[in-house]
Amino acid sequence: MVDARGKYALPHADQAIRAAHRLTGVVSHRSAVAHWGWEQKAVPSKPEITLPKNRLVNKANRSAVVVHRTDLSEDDVDGLVTSRRRTLVDVLRSCPFDEAVAVADSALRVGDLTRDDLDRIGVAARGPGSAQVRRVAAVATAQAANPFESILRALAIEVGLSLRPQVPIFDKRGSFIGRPDLVEIQRRLILEADSFEWHGSRSALQRDARRYNKFVIEGWTVLRFTWADVTRRPDYVRGSLLSFASLGTATGTEESALRRRDAQLHINENPSVPTRARNRSG
Repeated sequence: MVDARGKYALPHADQAIRAAHRLTGVVSHRSAVAHWGWEQKAVPSKPEITLPKNRLVNKANRSAVVVHRTDLSEDDVDGLVTSRRRTLVDVLRSCPFDEAVAVADSALRVGDLTRDDLDRIGVAARGPGSAQVRRVAAVATAQAANPFESILRALAIEVGLSLRPQVPIFDKRGSFIGRPDLVEIQRRLILEADSFEWHGSRSALQRDARRYNKFVIEGWTVLRFTWADVTRRPDYVRGSLLSFASLGTATGTEESALRRRDAQLHINENPSVPTRARNRSG
């Protein structure tokens, strides 16, 4: 299993298991995410281990891991790892919003947790971090193709945009144009998570250039962001999205005209239209 940057996660998971055994603890948080095979923004540099509150650990052992302190119940543990449900709760409670969304999306995408499971987690959340647990539970979706898209969507949510992944779009003749990464129909906005891997050939670059042109011709604004910008320069991404949002949305007769045009474009959420298979990185 590889993470969103193509790094192998299994060696980290094995290292975390050995550390948990050595400390008589439990693999947890982002290390447990790697163990369960969920995709995430990045594999942690050190194993994350949960220990009981009163467990003493010498300085040498503590420096090699990230220690979390809590008393886990039997239901919270599966062998030497936090259960899938407990892992997700820990990540949603403690990780940055974008990382939490990426993990929740992945857990739903692989089928380890259901939409109902996530709703129950949100309702049951109490204490520190519970507001973010509920927030992530409300926006997570199995439709996100990969962590790159999930992180970009999280940044958009933070600035007040509401985008849906993988919405198929048709032109006014009813011909399928494509299924963009993220779409907000009201503002006629498309966000694309672009990577060198996806545009790694001349034919791929040509295909997507034509597709983007078709979206623009049909009245859509297309904003494209790279992995480096999304993960390392999130303020640039937020600023760009805020600048677009400040342009405002059409009102009055313009809004009515756009609604009629949307009907002509046959914007469709028919799941029978094939999703572009990819795992973007780089």
